Amino acid sequence: MTMLVALVASPGSWLLGYVSEAGTAGRPFAVAYRCGLVLLAAGVALLGLALRPAPQPVAALLGAAAFLAAVSGVVPCTNQCPLPPFEPTTVSDVVHTAASIAGMAVLAGVMAMIAFSSFFRLAARRLSAVATLILVPLSATLGLVMLLVGRGSAGAVVERLALTVAVAWLIGMCNLTILRSSVKV
Repeated sequence: MTMLVALVASPGSWLLGYVSEAGTAGRPFAVAYRCGLVLLAAGVALLGLALRPAPQPVAALLGAAAFLAAVSGVVPCTNQCPLPPFEPTTVSDVVHTAASIAGMAVLAGVMAMIAFSSFFRLAARRLSAVATLILVPLSATLGLVMLLVGRGSAGAVVERLALTVAVAWLIGMCNLTILRSSVKV
């Protein structure tokens, strides 16, 4: 919620630019956005701990996704989050972007692992399968838009859709875990 409020409350349309721009220096809610991202990372790590009876790769990969999300929150990109090949970048831009992309890729991998694991209950497998089937094509589309088109409204909308799927999956898995219906224990 902190990140969403920071995005929506920032001046201008929240459907333009990259989501990470809300965390750049000089933005009114930059600190709140970055703190929200670090809190999200903590939530991903806690989900990994809660699923620890699950096969080792799931918990370990959720830990890796949490670490990458935390790096993305701690290392902000510069103004407008410039990305190659269209704009000159800084080291922090590359670190932030690489951590964000790798974190989402790892999270998608966890979703796919859970979708195909008999260790998890049907509800968790179905949630993960649907999320994977939506997130992977969205992420591929976003990658192509970032490489071929660069910054623009198309990339902004696709990025927000992909993040919505990822956050919805995290909320769903947390709810299933709280209800103790995610794993067959």
